[in-house]
Parts: sequence; structure tokens; C-alpha cells
Amino acid sequence: MHVSDAVILGIVEGLTEFLPVSSTGHLILVSTLLGLKQTDFQKTFEVAIQLGSILAVVFLFYRRLFTDIELWKRIFVAFLPTGVLGFLLYKFIKGYLFNPFVVATMLIIGGIVFILVEVWLKKHPPQVHDEDQIPYWKAFAIGLFQSLAMIPGTSRSGSTIIGGLLLGLDRKTAAEFSFLLAVPTMFAATGYDVFKHRHEFNLENWNLLLVGFITAFISALIAVKWFLNFIKKHNFVPFGIYRIALGLLFLLISLIGSIKFH
Repeated sequence: MHVSDAVILGIVEGLTEFLPVSSTGHLILVSTLLGLKQTDFQKTFEVAIQLGSILAVVFLFYRRLFTDIELWKRIFVAFLPTGVLGFLLYKFIKGYLFNPFVVATMLIIGGIVFILVEVWLKKHPPQVHDEDQIPYWKAFAIGLFQSLAMIPGTSRSGSTIIGGLLLGLDRKTAAEFSFLLAVPTMFAATGYDVFKHRHEFNLENWNLLLVGFITAFISALIAVKWFLNFIKKHNFVPFGIYRIALGLLFLLISLIGSIKFH
């Protein structure tokens, strides 16, 4: 991996982490187009630069994160399912689920679900319009939805937003709670992954990680602001269509043998 690769991957990570389109899927696809093999370092790099995206959320929502105790209670409850299941299933997910067929399948399924949920919402208007109004049982349920994102291609933000919408949150509240829930979830995932593979990092690797981190931070700031403005006027159907198209592209590339995992 070169510095230019780290910049590109950092931009892709930041732009897609909080959009319901699967940052993992995009990173795998872009890595393939760049000719980068899915080595242990490559996989760890793709997880580690998520920290830059997370700090963008902390930067944008720092007042609420540092002052709203009720919000943190709900975030903690929602974090529990993923925290426990992620720890228990880490080796299985890393070893067996990172393949193009799984990514493509989950992208397509998620896209279809988004479209169906938007149809369902026409007859089921939201009842929750602020994160502090979320009942604890709904916060826990959203956490269960987030656990589905351990399957590559599902999208952490996508699964939590869908869960929030089905549980009566409006689009803005579902999206913001998804962003805020990402803070402990991804800090834990990133920290654990980097610790497990710390022996793979040398000075050059740390420099690449720093470059990816900075570019992910900047692009995530842009993406989150754009996304929140977008959903004020639009629904999630365009993201559903995009996911389906990307999933089909994955299947096509997989069939011609361009995506290989090592």
C-alpha cells in the first residue's frame, strides 16, 4: 500500500461510514480496483481508519455527548448486544464472512429492505422525534439491529437506521442515534482489532494509518452534514437502489474472479 492508496481509502471510509451503503463493501471494492490484497494488515487498516470517522461524529455532536447523561444511558443500552456478540463472534466473522458473495448478498438484501421500509412508513408515521425520548427497550432493540452489521455488506448505519425507523423513530432521529451509537461501538471494534494485530504495524504502517485517519475524519465531516440535510427533504429509497446496484456489481466482479480474499 502506498500513501496515495491510504488517502483514497480514507476518503472512501469517511464518505461511506455513516451512509447506509456499507463502508466495508466500498473499501473491499476500491481496494480491489487499486490492486490491494486483503491481507491481515489491509483488513486491520480498513477497520482502524474508522476511528477518524468516529472522531468526526464526536466533533459534530460534542455538546450532546459531553452533557446529555440520558442520551448516554440509551447509547450504553443499545451498545450491549453488539459489544457482547462482537466479542464472541470476532474470529468467526473475520475468518468466514469476509467474502464477496456475503457482501453482495447483504448489500442487495439491505437495499430491498430500505425500499420496503419506506413503503411501510407511509402508513406508520413516526412517534419518536428526539433521542432522549427513545424508550430503553427500543434502544436495546436498535442495538440488536446493529449486531446484524457484523455481517460484511450489511452496513452498521443502515441496520441501525432501519431498526430505528421500524421502531417509530423519525428519519433524523434514527440517523443521529445511529451516528452517536457508532462512537462506543466503533471505538471498541477499532481498539480490539488494532490490539489483536499490533505486531503487524511498523513505522511505515503507522504513517499509512495516520494518513487514512486524517482523510477519513475530513470526509466523514462532509458526509454526515450532507446526509442530515438530505434526509430532511428525501427518503431512503435512493440508498436502497444504490445498494442493489452495488451488490449486483459485486456479484459481477466476483464471477469474473476479480475479487479474491487472502
